[in-house]
Amino acid sequence: MRTKFLLLVILFFGKIFSQGNSFSLQQALDYAYLHNPNQLNAELDAKSQVYYKRQIMGIGLPQLNGSVDVKDYVELPTQLLPGQFFGAPPGSFIPVKFGTKYNATAGVSVSQLIFSNDYLVGMQAAKELMNLSQKNILRTKTETASSVAKAYYSALINKERIKLLDANVARLKKILDDTRALNKAGFVEKIDVDRLEVTYNNLVTEKEKVTKLIGLSETVLKFQMGFKISDAIIITDSLNTADQAPLSIAAASQSINFAQRPEYSLLETQQKLNVLNYKRFRQAGIPTLVGYGSFSEQAQRQKFDFFDASQKWFPIGIIGATLSVPIFDGRQTYNRAMQAKMTVLKTKNNLFNLEQAISMEVSMASISYENALQSVETQKRNMELAKNILEVSNKKYTAGVGSNLEIVTAETSLKEAETNYFNSLYDLYIAKIDYQKAIGTLVVK
Repeated sequence: MRTKFLLLVILFFGKIFSQGNSFSLQQALDYAYLHNPNQLNAELDAKSQVYYKRQIMGIGLPQLNGSVDVKDYVELPTQLLPGQFFGAPPGSFIPVKFGTKYNATAGVSVSQLIFSNDYLVGMQAAKELMNLSQKNILRTKTETASSVAKAYYSALINKERIKLLDANVARLKKILDDTRALNKAGFVEKIDVDRLEVTYNNLVTEKEKVTKLIGLSETVLKFQMGFKISDAIIITDSLNTADQAPLSIAAASQSINFAQRPEYSLLETQQKLNVLNYKRFRQAGIPTLVGYGSFSEQAQRQKFDFFDASQKWFPIGIIGATLSVPIFDGRQTYNRAMQAKMTVLKTKNNLFNLEQAISMEVSMASISYENALQSVETQKRNMELAKNILEVSNKKYTAGVGSNLEIVTAETSLKEAETNYFNSLYDLYIAKIDYQKAIGTLVVK
């Protein structure tokens, strides 16, 4: 009973563990959005921009400061008074020390920015920077989705290849065993056995390679997902469930929405920032007005008794405003404005160039996708033909009217056809991802 109980516990927790490490493609993408380091950093950058905007907003809020200043004059400052005040000859000076040994001042001051063009433009720029960080999240998400999907399909197709290879190895092993028995009975020559054994060994070697490729592709997938490399992972999709209906290429290629591409949207936002920077320098001559006020109390003592309530403190209060008007700075601001204008014009050219590049990328991706679709259909047909040829060759050999060489040739052709099919299928998935990425629909906003 104890043994049965332990087995049940092991099976139960093993099932939970396997479920925790099992991923469909969509689950793998969702996991990557939450754990991929690049995605996490993009999210942190966006949060940082929130605090930066609040920092800029703080410039327009009242600035309140408190201060306490205590001085101990080891030597009192000396002032020179005209000697004629004290009966000395004109032109002479008499040194006199004024003040007390201890002085203290305590007070508060407040200032308020009333108007500043730089502040207004800075607030607009802070808002655009937040938009920029959000669009960078989308761009990173698109790159993450592309990397994870490609790695997932690589592991998925290798797993499907193993299934066919297992079936091929089992089938060829039976034929090889049967041929060995016939050879011992004297019905076939040793060379027939050798031919099949060579083919069988090559097939086993191919299976070992693909098995290692599965481990490698799963490692790449875990890296792209931000999943712990040392932990096991199980992919749950199959080619039937992962396959999707063909994309509508013609409609998408005719009208490209450039704004759907994160790179283009990022550059548009960057252009807005460039325009704001140019505007800031162009309006640099607008005056800045700041209001301020302060209140403090001062005490002067011969003894350090500032905390004696019977001793008097003397108040000082002031309110005021400062209007700063730029007059001439050697045309530095004008030259900065012209540099900012050049940046605006360069970014405009970059936007046009990016439009051209996206159009070309969409065109190339659509052609690659259509070619990949045709290739899959062709290779699938070839694989079916190769299977039929092998079946016929086996029947002929079993009936004694075919040769062993036909089976070897048919097995080799089938292996090549299956390899070509899976390669073309992988190319199709990759072409589909590249096309969706090109038109900006790989990740829905």
